[in-house]
Amino acid sequence: MDQPADRNLALELTRVTEAAAIAAARWQGRGDKNSVDQAAVDAMRHMLSTVDVDATVIIGEGEKDEAPMLFNGEVVGNGREPKMDIAVDPVDGTRLTAMGKPGSLAVIAMADRGSMYAPGSLVYMDKIAVGEEAAGMVDIDAPVAHNLRQVARAKGKDVDEVTVVLLDRPRNDEYVRQVREAGARITLIGDGDISGAISTAKADSGIDVLMGIGGSPEAVTAACALAALHGDLQCRLWPRDESERRYALEHGLDLDQVLTIRDLVDSNNTFFAATGVTSGSLLRGVRFYGKSVETHSVVMRSQSGTIRFIESIHRLDWLEEVHAID
Repeated sequence: MDQPADRNLALELTRVTEAAAIAAARWQGRGDKNSVDQAAVDAMRHMLSTVDVDATVIIGEGEKDEAPMLFNGEVVGNGREPKMDIAVDPVDGTRLTAMGKPGSLAVIAMADRGSMYAPGSLVYMDKIAVGEEAAGMVDIDAPVAHNLRQVARAKGKDVDEVTVVLLDRPRNDEYVRQVREAGARITLIGDGDISGAISTAKADSGIDVLMGIGGSPEAVTAACALAALHGDLQCRLWPRDESERRYALEHGLDLDQVLTIRDLVDSNNTFFAATGVTSGSLLRGVRFYGKSVETHSVVMRSQSGTIRFIESIHRLDWLEEVHAID
């Protein structure tokens, strides 16, 4: 059952992403990817224990790279109502943080119990995402050039003014070739396709469409945000090898199905919160000022369509005393 409109869980979840971002940011540029993730996971798990919710992790992070994680099936919150599904990415862009590069986020999303799609061990999906202006005008099965013309038409641009964001991976080389052939602009990112998907719906981001093969967990998490932003996201599971094809068959996962936002999160009441770890096009990163620290977050709820950007200043000595953590 959808939750009443008078409680916005995303506002409460912001405390969780803020804590994860602050913890992860201390490892910025130190070259230790797993320490970034471990710090964020520990902070996120601790803060989740204070939230009035009974939530099961449907989308955890870490399986594809053996990183520290909040694991699938883990129960979080303090056990009180409501019962929810949760998707977590303690740091979307751990490598970005470890290398001191821009664009990493601490991310969490929630939706009503039983509503989130669970891809299991299939950790990659082929994706296309756009903002509200081009929603309903793209088709993941259509040629790249056709989709770029559709986005250009929707946004009143020429194709050579359209910017596509893609993960910089060999598996996306064919997408890069086709986008270039069509004449559109490209922004390649090292990690962080949650931020990339959301940026398509942010007017001043300079990003018009996300394409290519990225993470399955990130697709479900991004769907919770795009539901509030009235964007469009279409995905298809992308098995890496024959063993993953067998896994899909054994677990009833249709490799040919085009998954929409509604397939990824079947709820009218999704909650999304993200806090910048390192500064990017969506959010500023964590800034330390001795006894205090500043964070920049975005909070979304699909039921109301409300988007909030929150700037927070935290007194570290007070937080340590209140929460008994360093």
